[in-house]
Amino acid sequence: MNLRICTYNIHKGFSQFNRRMVVHELRDRLRSLDVDLVFLQEVQGLHLGHAGRHHNWPASAQHEFLAEDAWQQTAYGGNAVYDHGHHGNAILSRHLILSADNQDVSDHRFERRGLLHCEVELPAFGQPVHCVCVHLGLMGGSRRRQMEALAERMERLAPDGAPLIIAGDFNDWRNRADDLLGRRLGLTEAFHGVRGVPARSFPSRLPMFRLDRIYVRGFKVRDARVHHGPAWAGLSDHAALTAELEPTG
Repeated sequence: MNLRICTYNIHKGFSQFNRRMVVHELRDRLRSLDVDLVFLQEVQGLHLGHAGRHHNWPASAQHEFLAEDAWQQTAYGGNAVYDHGHHGNAILSRHLILSADNQDVSDHRFERRGLLHCEVELPAFGQPVHCVCVHLGLMGGSRRRQMEALAERMERLAPDGAPLIIAGDFNDWRNRADDLLGRRLGLTEAFHGVRGVPARSFPSRLPMFRLDRIYVRGFKVRDARVHHGPAWAGLSDHAALTAELEPTG
């Protein structure tokens, strides 16, 4: 009954510095992880320019292309919308997504951010598991306000210790999320039990900064891993994080 999850900032399907399109390699690599839930950031929902320049650009949105034949359920929240397309966060699931909602938490017009919140039906629970995919702002003040909005949402919609997974790119290199979010919601960070601190996840070739996180409630973390190095560095500037979770309820 354990649950395997992944969080990954996929850099809109391009390698670091946008040198080449890698969405096909991304799909293969994601499938090799054999996870039940995938939390993705910087997902290109539509880009008319890329579709014209790359002959093998997927005909469907990136989250649908990545999920095809591997994850039966998907949810997408477009945050940044422009004339030629949009991008945002996505959740891919092997289990039924009961509901999905994307809350706009943009702090200013130059940096569009959202909280993609899904309720997922898992066999081990008699109630939905709340899953939130986040990509927080680059400025400390923006992140603080976005985490406050996230905490308020979960206190309202997932009260009384309801099972909860929050994962994504927090841009939280100073590790303020534990105080601003973790303690308030009773969350455990997946890598704290393994290493005592969040994982180094950026840049992917030789990670130095602890930007990406997996927070859980209602689960015990059985294993947590960082996927980086030359093979992964060619796919995104972030490393992928995975965790194996055992329900405690």
